Amino acid sequence: MEYIKTEKRGEIFIVQINRPERLNALGYQIRTELAEAWSEFRESSDLEVGIFTGTGRAFCAGEDMKESLELGIVGGKRPTIEDPLMSGVLEKPVICAVNGYAMGGGFMLVEATDLRIATPEAIFEVSEAKRWLLGGYNHGYFASVSHPVATEMALGFRFTAQRFYEIGFLNRVVESDNLIPTAIEMGEHMLSLPPASRVNTIQMMREMRPGISPDLQKLADALKNHGDDNDLIESRRAFAEKRKPNFSGWKNPEDRYDPPTLNSIVQ
Repeated sequence: MEYIKTEKRGEIFIVQINRPERLNALGYQIRTELAEAWSEFRESSDLEVGIFTGTGRAFCAGEDMKESLELGIVGGKRPTIEDPLMSGVLEKPVICAVNGYAMGGGFMLVEATDLRIATPEAIFEVSEAKRWLLGGYNHGYFASVSHPVATEMALGFRFTAQRFYEIGFLNRVVESDNLIPTAIEMGEHMLSLPPASRVNTIQMMREMRPGISPDLQKLADALKNHGDDNDLIESRRAFAEKRKPNFSGWKNPEDRYDPPTLNSIVQ
């Protein structure tokens, strides 16, 4: 693989995004290679615990917006094969070892894992509010943080590793030279458990994760389309050109005062 490095240490499988010159951003090739790596992990009878990390200053900076603009595809081109980690079908535990920036789609990679550690320099951001027409309303809810903190996350504010540790999103904060050793130590602890206990506990803990109600999901789907979708490209173009974006907001200015509501959606 070109941008994903993998390593086997006994029953532990290490997956490392390795395109530091692009801050490990999620382009088509990286997404495809991640899907291949996690499929290999899932299908192996010799590997039981995964570790997920990055190379350089970033764990993953999210969408490769330069590639998205080149392809003309908002959100980027997706692989044709399933990524077991992101689809939720991976039955084995994964520890995320966050070595730097985890932004947007990179944050969602962290969110998909079971245990999370990070270096003090790691920075986290839920970026949907900057790139779409609805902010990441669900991430703070999934993390079981307070409503004001969830709102802060949804609006795209940045969080340090220490703050995320204090609110319970991270298990540990460790120095960079101890990041992978700590992840391996945690993996070895899980391997010391009876296999059925490890597998069943991971299954149970995942089933207990909070979920968005169907009615609220319908509202979110409506709000995602409530605005001028030309702003999606403008946000990416402005980022790539390192300038202030020129947003339109709404194609019809009156829509500003007539958003979908929960009552209008469920009627």
